Amino acid sequence: MRFPKGYVWGAATSAYQIEGAWNVDGKGPSIWDTFSQAGLGHIADGSTGDVAADHYHRWEGDFDLLKTLGVGAYRFSLSWPRIQPTGAGAVNQKGLDFYKQLLDGLAERDIRPAVTLFHWDLPQALQDAGGWPSRDTANRFADYADIVFGAFGDIDAEWLTLNEPKTLAFNGYWYGSHAPGIMDPNAAAAAVHHQLLAHGLTVQAFGAHNVKGRIGPVLNLTPVTPTDPAAKDQTENVDAVQNRLFLDPVLKGSYPTNAIGTENGQLPADPDQFAALVRDGDLATISSPIGMLGVNYYGVAGVDLNGTMVKIHKTSSATWQQIWAPGLYTLLTRIKRDYKKVPIIITENGIPDDPMQNGLNDSARIDYLRSHFQQAARAIEAGVPLEGHYVWALIDNFEWAEGYTERFGLVNVNFDTQKRSPKKSFDWYRGVIAKNAVAPK
Repeated sequence: MRFPKGYVWGAATSAYQIEGAWNVDGKGPSIWDTFSQAGLGHIADGSTGDVAADHYHRWEGDFDLLKTLGVGAYRFSLSWPRIQPTGAGAVNQKGLDFYKQLLDGLAERDIRPAVTLFHWDLPQALQDAGGWPSRDTANRFADYADIVFGAFGDIDAEWLTLNEPKTLAFNGYWYGSHAPGIMDPNAAAAAVHHQLLAHGLTVQAFGAHNVKGRIGPVLNLTPVTPTDPAAKDQTENVDAVQNRLFLDPVLKGSYPTNAIGTENGQLPADPDQFAALVRDGDLATISSPIGMLGVNYYGVAGVDLNGTMVKIHKTSSATWQQIWAPGLYTLLTRIKRDYKKVPIIITENGIPDDPMQNGLNDSARIDYLRSHFQQAARAIEAGVPLEGHYVWALIDNFEWAEGYTERFGLVNVNFDTQKRSPKKSFDWYRGVIAKNAVAPK
């Protein structure tokens, strides 16, 4: 199954998960520094991202791995508190200098950057002032985007505004399982709107600065299926919460009416309180034209009569991840069918190591990636404007609340010695990239 000429194969990481150097060279604390360092059982193995994969000091070797892999692009994120330690005011020049090194290093290796401006590491000072439930955070983010575009706007890149606003809002402010560890559905709903507003303001800043390349958000989307014919309404509610609450405002300029409320499957926030957050002009800002849409795909879910997401397919060692490769085809063709045409890039797609397999002999990951690449090829044949596929992740990293217990990397990292060892999937993926094709079986 061949891919179109120019199809972009990539790998992805994020700042907090790999950089370490959490307080080095003027970097300020983020909510993930605070959350992981609290020692309150927030992280499965009690670890932190203080050192992580020490990419801050070892980036050149990691970039050599990218070159060996043969990727055309690399997705990474900028740490907001490394560039602007308190999320407002003074710029930390050493932070900008570090990312300039990364961008230069990619250029030297002829690898296109895909730069995520925000991958969950909110400056702690902004959380102290209210965090994403506060509208002011969206304005602070727009100021931060101005700094980034002023420094790097001459670099031709994919510019990604925010990573997975759903996960940050729900896990961070509704379930409390991620930083900042708050459990308040109304705060979660507010965090959704203000992240999307920050996205829209950033798209406008991108145009104002005449930045090279193109810009869009990264949304994690989950196809859902009723487990009972009577669960149709509940499934539509869950779909509104999981998918349309993000796709509709960005691509249609409206919010779904069935995402927030007290019905089964809805986000149990006050719909009137949410509506009051949406000021005149907000949706026009959020739906500012984008150049591409980043899609993170990890799997699907069923929905029962209670509106609960339930298991209908086998999971990976990450129990939240239900593996169903055809769901990627379903999702991509749904976006093509229901929304205006926009170039799509799969910005994350991957699986943690199978604990029953040797850490380097990761045949389960190869099977997973092969099946998902096949579905991507099917989607392209069906007319989906899919232009690239980034594997999560380049290297093993700090996997948020799971710490170092889940390893998504194509490259194994020994976190005691920081030695890098490519896994079997690394060589397999290198072959896919070289051929621009994947075997049909």
